[in-house]
Amino acid sequence: MGAGAAGLYTALRAAREGARVTLVSATPLAESSSWFAQGGLAAALSAQDTPELHLRDTIVAGRGAVRESAARVLCEEAPEAVRDLTRLGVRFDADHDGRLALGLEGGHSTRRIVHAGGAATGRRLVRQLSAVVAEDPSIDVLEGRRVVGLVVDGERCVGVRLGDGGVIATGAVVLATGGAAALWARTTNPSVATGGGLLLAYAAGAALADLELVQFHPTAVVGNNGADGFLVTEAVRGEGALLLDADGERFVDELAPRDEVARAVQRQMAVTGARSVDLDMRDVDPALFPNVVAALRQAGIDPERELVPVAPAAHYVMGGIATNLEAHSTLAGLHAVGECSCTGLHGANRLASNSLSECFVFGARAARSAVAQPEPDPAVVAELAGAPGPERPPAVSQTSREALWRNAGLERDAHGLEQLTADEHPLVRLIARSALTRTESRGAHQRADFPDRDPRFEGRHVTVRAAAEPALELWT
Repeated sequence: MGAGAAGLYTALRAAREGARVTLVSATPLAESSSWFAQGGLAAALSAQDTPELHLRDTIVAGRGAVRESAARVLCEEAPEAVRDLTRLGVRFDADHDGRLALGLEGGHSTRRIVHAGGAATGRRLVRQLSAVVAEDPSIDVLEGRRVVGLVVDGERCVGVRLGDGGVIATGAVVLATGGAAALWARTTNPSVATGGGLLLAYAAGAALADLELVQFHPTAVVGNNGADGFLVTEAVRGEGALLLDADGERFVDELAPRDEVARAVQRQMAVTGARSVDLDMRDVDPALFPNVVAALRQAGIDPERELVPVAPAAHYVMGGIATNLEAHSTLAGLHAVGECSCTGLHGANRLASNSLSECFVFGARAARSAVAQPEPDPAVVAELAGAPGPERPPAVSQTSREALWRNAGLERDAHGLEQLTADEHPLVRLIARSALTRTESRGAHQRADFPDRDPRFEGRHVTVRAAAEPALELWT
């Protein structure tokens, strides 16, 4: 389910393993949320870099909440993922000598970000992978179709229900449905990123984890010019862009981890009462980021001559469907990859560009695990599918989105979170319950009533299951 970077690559890898694959996509191929991804893939590819150094940066950024085993898998296997994508026809940016042009982003101690077309990486990846999927005879693509429920036999997922009444029996389901950051009123995400896959898994009995850990990107455009919420990639700061206060002075290390930068921006806005701070891109070569420059100019901002007004916006939910290192959820037969999953590798503050690498590293692992699952009995699936499924959750209202931004934004407290536990949307309620459970401040989760980091939560993940209170778990 899902035709973003994670879904496309997982389908290709499963077909390579000999499986017959059905790829269900609510949108036509090459129109997924991944299309908008400006960041690249983080991978230790230079002579000055190693997977151990990449791992160290990931753990430091994650603020004591990183599942080290998952992060190690990512850092060790990301270089091969880049090479495999190259074999599949993805053309990554190269320097004048033909070597990969590696970018620098916040929290990374060396250049290790691989891009395709500058900040058009998501577009290039999805376009190429969609073309390869469309030509693969082992992959059936169902475009414009939506999964509305999972079919469960006892404690195993054995199929999916489609919105048109159809049912697919399968040995394994892989959810690659994207994230949930569009639940917040101010967001960098497309409007469809509201966590539908998480609720499908939760309703079927799978555990969710770390829903309170939400990353706010510090440089989303502010304005009534059609570009409000447009993300200006962190890579521009890696190439020298500066964040300036009302007096034109720098106030933060632009390449610090995102949680630090976002809070510094928020503090400046609180001091001045302004809606934004300024991003100075005037010394950045516009040829490096053609799509960013074009989008800003279309909105009436010339970044070669003008300062760009920016402020934080909800960008990435570190939490999702809890999985092991093979992308298998707590429900047998159900896997999850990409932003809808939670391996624990991002901890409390995702290291920039680790998420695209995660799509491919864990997509490959999900494919290998999925093809090993036993095939279900189609007759049993048909019988189970005849029973009524769970009610579909309501659409996310603007009221819920504004309440989540107000009460579970960059800073939250028990009073506001308690209000959210009565919200009309089930995922908003789960986010609030998770945030109430984490009575500390850590990374992207900042509690005004618990401002300090609590060592009792070190390495712990808040998990939620149906008909149970949130629990703290230590993942190895």
